[in-house]
Amino acid sequence: MTPLLEMRAITKTFPGVKALDRVSLSVREGEIHALVGENGAGKSTLMKVLSGVYPAGSYDGDILYDGRPIAFAGIADSEAKGIIIIHQELALVPLLSIAENLFLGNERAKGGIIDWRDTFRRTEDLLKKVGLSETPATLVDSLGVGKQQLVEIAKALSKDVRLLILDEPTAALSEADSQALLDLLLDLKAHGVTSIIISHKLNEVRRVADTVTVIRDGTTVSTMDARTEDITEARIVRDMVGRDMAHRYPERDRRAGEVILDLRDWNVWHPEHAGRQVIKSANLTVRKGEVVGIAGLMGSGRTELAMSLFGRSYGRNISGEVAIHGRTVDVSTVPKAIAAGLAYVTEDRKSLGLILDETIQRNITLTNLPAVSSNGVITEARETQVAEKYRAAMNIRTPSVFQKVMNLSGGNQQKVVLSKWLFAGPEVLILDEPTRGIDVGAKFEIYGIINGLSAEGKGVIMISSEMPELLGMCDRIYVMNEGALVGELTAAEASQERIMSLIVTD
Repeated sequence: MTPLLEMRAITKTFPGVKALDRVSLSVREGEIHALVGENGAGKSTLMKVLSGVYPAGSYDGDILYDGRPIAFAGIADSEAKGIIIIHQELALVPLLSIAENLFLGNERAKGGIIDWRDTFRRTEDLLKKVGLSETPATLVDSLGVGKQQLVEIAKALSKDVRLLILDEPTAALSEADSQALLDLLLDLKAHGVTSIIISHKLNEVRRVADTVTVIRDGTTVSTMDARTEDITEARIVRDMVGRDMAHRYPERDRRAGEVILDLRDWNVWHPEHAGRQVIKSANLTVRKGEVVGIAGLMGSGRTELAMSLFGRSYGRNISGEVAIHGRTVDVSTVPKAIAAGLAYVTEDRKSLGLILDETIQRNITLTNLPAVSSNGVITEARETQVAEKYRAAMNIRTPSVFQKVMNLSGGNQQKVVLSKWLFAGPEVLILDEPTRGIDVGAKFEIYGIINGLSAEGKGVIMISSEMPELLGMCDRIYVMNEGALVGELTAAEASQERIMSLIVTD
């Protein structure tokens, strides 16, 4: 049977970098085809070639669709053929309604006037298909990320999608929202829609994919057919990183010392809703050389706790006491929190952790400019020296420290964020979802960095939605629910069952 899609020997070059080197991909009609690989392997680049983001003429190789050669000049051309791509960063307009977003650029009009009756009727039908109960007039800004992802799929369905491409569709979703989205993909498959899904979550890949193609360093490594062979996570990982990873979490010598951070009776109120208490009498300690985890469901208050502690970046009417090495410190502003020895690696590196349009060098030195300055003027040679030091220490894969951060893979961007805060010389690092949206190889490197910080005597607070990650990395785990720390478990005591038990019995 002729494949729906064939990409043959696709080669794409950027200045100084060959992103794709004769990559081939074959997708059968009616299947879910997973495309996996480390950050920077070329997955998103390949899909941008397919969808016309990188137009014909900007790459070498051939694309066949329905057995016929195609050459797209832009996204409009690919969409006209029923090829729709949903990027990791959602392309919705927050202050427009669901209906307006679904038909933006594809308006239902008669005589140049929008037919709102028809628009709302079609929107209701599409929302039913993706399992949303919201009204067409609901503003997208009022929806959670999971529902926004479903709106994007509804938008694709409004364009008579035949081949749906999803780039990391569950990266920012809760477990429940992720499962709902995967169920929807299976339902679309049953109705004849072919999908290509890019994902780092291998358990999700194994659940829905009929075929898995692995790309490494811009080349096709393997293609596996779930209908004829057993596709294990270990096999996928081996092909992704080029080596076996028997241990997902590196070994380390666990030796906790004296208390570095002591948080006492910490209370935080919502910044906009005066009657809503977000953090309730939290007490927490971190010892020298210790990795302390915070587990909890989405909305439990983990990020709010971290941000309120770091310079009161979140909340109002904050009360409580923070002690570093037994001495009460002032953390009422971000500069004061940094001076006291705290650092916070945000869960949203692109919006809050980095200046994407600036260089690696500038991003790394931002938190400690006096260290690279003389008489208030930045010494560029010193700044470059510092950046090169962290580039080597963190294994940041880049041709140059003068490369803009927006051009790096997610894993390398995360290493730049960590470098930035390490240059500030903190005593305690708060890591909020430190491996979100990065592949297993880059995760292993981040885990090694965390272990290195522990060995140096730093204290680490690790917030993660992945319980296996907390269990594999942490010496102690606090469990959080509805703004309160409801339990504390040692590494020996902790398990997914015990953590969930503390959450649901609170």
